[in-house]
Amino acid sequence: MAKPLPTDQHSVPSAHRRVPDVMSTWRRVALFAEAVLFSVIVPGSVAFWLPPVVLDRTRFAWPVSWSAAQWTALVPLALGFAIYLRCVWEFVTRGRGIPAPIDHPKELVVTGLYRYVRNPMYLGVLLFLLGEALFLRYRDLVLYALVWLFIVHLFVLFYEEPTLQRKFGDSYARYRAAVRRWVPGPPYSSGG
Repeated sequence: MAKPLPTDQHSVPSAHRRVPDVMSTWRRVALFAEAVLFSVIVPGSVAFWLPPVVLDRTRFAWPVSWSAAQWTALVPLALGFAIYLRCVWEFVTRGRGIPAPIDHPKELVVTGLYRYVRNPMYLGVLLFLLGEALFLRYRDLVLYALVWLFIVHLFVLFYEEPTLQRKFGDSYARYRAAVRRWVPGPPYSSGG
């Protein structure tokens, strides 16, 4: 009499179960590497590499001594950085992609901070830029941050939102109708 085939995951020999696990592990590692590279190139450029190029380079020196402004600036810097990290985490783990055209998320991300506002990653970068301006006590960096936000707003209106609408259809339309673009509001629930 022939031995019956296994019917559940636990009865399959472990050598056969590892192939999908290894593939998903490599995909997670690749996504993590992509997210780090994206973060260094895109937000890194916005927050660190570009400001000294377009503004007064001498204003970007580390202060010799810290005043109340530097200590206070640690709050928006840390909060902006934490918001950014949480958003990247959601993109990688929930969306299975990164926020870049080279590897867009495969799933619409409506969890984490995205439940409250549609663009928390940009808000995190804005908060970081404002913290940076306070830390350096550099008013022109506030103007830079506002110009950057205006450019991002146009990018969201004319590229991101139409692209998400085409890719995710009705689910994105429902999300967009329920969650505001820039001002956090009540949490979104996709279940109803």
